[in-house]
Amino acid sequence: MSDGARALRIQLLIAFMCVALIVYFVMLGRAALVFISSGRPAAIGLGVAILILPAIGSWVMVATLRAGLAHQRLGRLAREQGMELDVSELPRMPSGRIRRDAADALFATVRDELESDPDNWRRWYRLARAYDYAGDRTRAREAMKKAVQMEAS
Repeated sequence: MSDGARALRIQLLIAFMCVALIVYFVMLGRAALVFISSGRPAAIGLGVAILILPAIGSWVMVATLRAGLAHQRLGRLAREQGMELDVSELPRMPSGRIRRDAADALFATVRDELESDPDNWRRWYRLARAYDYAGDRTRAREAMKKAVQMEAS
């Protein structure tokens, strides 16, 4: 499967999930209104509590989509500028993941690059990718967030 076809498939899946969430939020809102319109104090309280869920869910969905789009934009810019990490030659496990020792070596190289140029968003982007390849998702998200902030300013 080509990269373009794979990207399109992922985008369609994301769109489907967003539409499904919106339908779910509408259904929750309708259920909440039924509780509120019953006139009973406990049901009104439950209805108001249920109304909070779609608001929180909508905020999470929008924040996640915005972050994903920002990450994609940085990835595109890094590729255009020749700063994307090349992992095509790294040894992989049967699952397709990069072998741990190779990912750790890649991470060490990228960390050294960052130490020599800490004010460059591209270095933070590369660090985020290296963390991801090394399996440290939490630090990858933190580094990517810093890269997005630095690139925006």
